[in-house]
Amino acid sequence: MKLTNFLMALTCFGFSVSVFAQDTNLGALVTDRPDATEASSTVGKGILQFETGGLYESFEANSVKTEAYTFNTMLVRYGILDNVELRLGWDFVEGITTVNGTKLDNITSGLSPLLLGMKIDIAEENGAMPEIALIGHVFPVFSASADYRPEYTGIDFRLSLSHTLSEKSSLGYNIGAQWGEDSPEAAAIYTLAYGYSFTEKLGAYVELYGDLPEDSAANHFWDAGFTYLVNNDLQLDTYFGTSITQGQDLLVGLGFSYRVRKK
Repeated sequence: MKLTNFLMALTCFGFSVSVFAQDTNLGALVTDRPDATEASSTVGKGILQFETGGLYESFEANSVKTEAYTFNTMLVRYGILDNVELRLGWDFVEGITTVNGTKLDNITSGLSPLLLGMKIDIAEENGAMPEIALIGHVFPVFSASADYRPEYTGIDFRLSLSHTLSEKSSLGYNIGAQWGEDSPEAAAIYTLAYGYSFTEKLGAYVELYGDLPEDSAANHFWDAGFTYLVNNDLQLDTYFGTSITQGQDLLVGLGFSYRVRKK
């Protein structure tokens, strides 16, 4: 119930912001949610874009069930140049552990480390040449609440690439690496997403993603979802998924993205 109320409040706020957006010819917004594949384009100079939502994850092994409710997956993107954007993100998470059907009292809650980063457009799509962007983030340890403070500062970078397959379909993929959190080892990261537009407003995607740590077993996941474009500055989304390897029994979420145009 808390998650539903939170998202309803955010949605109302998103509608109020979109009313004041200036009517310039930018076309429909392009978002970095709900999939794990980051878009291969920036928001544009002077554009402020908010992307947020909530999600639920669960995993059970050996009679121990862990659940995580993320009430805010906010990502703020601001274009400082036509091909460069700054990125700020944060999550508020509540974790619950159940052992043999008994819920433990030590519920964890708080902010995960802030995401601070940048995205740079490198190349436009040209025939077989994909659209390409470079993305980098840092996750400072000091920015997290005590319950979610990792041992190491996190860093990641990736190349984001995309191909237009037809008027209704596209393919996006990311390749990169990440370090930090509770392990100093590096991990290669990848995503691969196929998107299809049923109409000008309704779209869907299916995605495979994961990471391959240097000294640990690889983690592979899949998810799928739908997006609905309310107008060129407001998009709603919902998605679900699970892991292919161990680690996640269920992932389900919903959210929205909205754009504030420059005056």
